[in-house]
Amino acid sequence: MVSDFILAGALILFIEGALYALFPDGMKKMMISVLETPSHILRIFGLLAAIVGVVIVWFLRG
Repeated sequence: MVSDFILAGALILFIEGALYALFPDGMKKMMISVLETPSHILRIFGLLAAIVGVVIVWFLRG
């Protein structure tokens, strides 16, 4: 189970690193957009993303 968390962390690092390497200007614009977004909206989308992630893992792990 610990190896699953390490694998998940590595995948996150890969995806974020690839996004910054391939689209640096787009990532800068996205950060500005995030800073201008109200906290409650970010919280809602963060919770939704977490729930979707848990559901996907649940289905994959069966």
